[in-house]
Amino acid sequence: MQTNSDSRKSRYLTARRLTLLASVGALGATVLLAGPAGYWHSAAGTLPANAAETGMQRPVGFADIVAKVKPAVISVRVKVSGSAEPASLPEEDDDGEQQIPAQPGSPLDKFFQQFGDQFGQQFGRQFGPHAPRRHGTMTGEGSGFFITADGYAVTNNHVVDHATSVQVTTDDGTVHAAKVVGTDPKTDLALIKVDGNKDFPFVKFAEHAPQVGDWVVAVGNPFGLGGTVTAGIVSARGRDIGAGPYDDYVQIDASINKGNSGGPAFDVNGNVIGVNTAIFSPSGGSVGIGFDIPADTAKMVVAQLKEKGHVTRGWLGVQIQPVTADIADSLGLKKAAGAMVDEPQSGSPAAKAGIESGDVITAVNGTPVKDARDLARSIGMMAPETSVKLDIVRKGEPRSITVTLAQMPNERKASAENDSAQPTSGVPHLGLQVAPASEVSGAGEKGVVVTAVEPDGPAAEQGLQTGNVILEVGGKSVENASDMRDALSEAKSQGKHQVLMRVKTGDATRFVAVPPGNA
Repeated sequence: MQTNSDSRKSRYLTARRLTLLASVGALGATVLLAGPAGYWHSAAGTLPANAAETGMQRPVGFADIVAKVKPAVISVRVKVSGSAEPASLPEEDDDGEQQIPAQPGSPLDKFFQQFGDQFGQQFGRQFGPHAPRRHGTMTGEGSGFFITADGYAVTNNHVVDHATSVQVTTDDGTVHAAKVVGTDPKTDLALIKVDGNKDFPFVKFAEHAPQVGDWVVAVGNPFGLGGTVTAGIVSARGRDIGAGPYDDYVQIDASINKGNSGGPAFDVNGNVIGVNTAIFSPSGGSVGIGFDIPADTAKMVVAQLKEKGHVTRGWLGVQIQPVTADIADSLGLKKAAGAMVDEPQSGSPAAKAGIESGDVITAVNGTPVKDARDLARSIGMMAPETSVKLDIVRKGEPRSITVTLAQMPNERKASAENDSAQPTSGVPHLGLQVAPASEVSGAGEKGVVVTAVEPDGPAAEQGLQTGNVILEVGGKSVENASDMRDALSEAKSQGKHQVLMRVKTGDATRFVAVPPGNA
């Protein structure tokens, strides 16, 4: 027989569950929308009678793998000052429910603009981009995993962003204080260090990328429950979800939810194939689409964070565009692939190495370049001063050029300041990263240089590309990202829906119209 107390408790838990499943948030530049594993398609009629005929080994269960790796997985709990604007961290309202406001200009902001009315005013007030700001100390939870016996652990940048204190809880329930060693917002990775020299259990990154269809086991701290294990398969690789210039996610269907962020996804050998960072659900329900930062990306970033506390990236210095079928045909290329150089920036590594306008870069160190974005990602994952062999096609003739990469311009200043301040070089709602032209060789003394463009952002839709120089916004000269945000904010306050920017490309200038947003 159910008592009144039991009935009230049941209704409370049901309401809480629905609230948590409806909770969404913008983490860095990613979207977190709840969704566990998808369904299985039956294909029994097309498979051999037994696995031995194909040489496949199918694990009966994952208990042995879990026993091996679970002790290395940790729950991460942080405290954040209310004045730090932690757009990526769960907040608690007066009833203890977790809420995550969305960053203006983020993919989630666009989600609310498109679907806000469908979900009602109450949902929009609680979780939308204009949710009321909280005050005082807030807490958030995520996941992570040890990569060394002396306490170095990996998690997401959005888990520890703006944290004033970090605590980790190991699988045996022990709580340890930790500190943030370094973060990389562009890949949403962070390295933390647990105090003390205890011999912690740890796991290793996989040496080889997973194949689509491989088994995957995720371990983490969903909704603060801790020590949760789910399994599925690798659904796809090379996913671009518009989170940043280096998107190359592994998609999995193992159930991951809010709180799994920063946790590991393992292969059947117990090696980490990816770091859980985002899930997507258009309906707010469970659709089984999760995204992991690949192990090879994580290894590169974590190594730099451990050594220097920040990440520096290689810079080639070319303005590029996709190779269309027409361009490929005109150049005698067999297929529309690679990145066509519009113009090398004056004084850049590309210009010094002899890269010319019209060259098509087809491979980097022997690895084929799929498109312009693939080239940017490949170069960005390399360290400055790296010597790179580029295969190019010039006027129909193939050739190779060796280039020594420099440091990406918009990271030079941040590196000099040892990352003591949060980056202020972005205009998030336009999907732009910029740097003062005076700090970029060959860009001139006026305006700001576009250093990165989100492929699905308003700026990309207007044709802005890396290397463009923005001279004016709303008729006002701009010298840095702050000037741009101020000009856009002024236009917004005047009720304008579009703002003209004067943009220089090479020796030509043009005007483009962009929304003022919430700059």
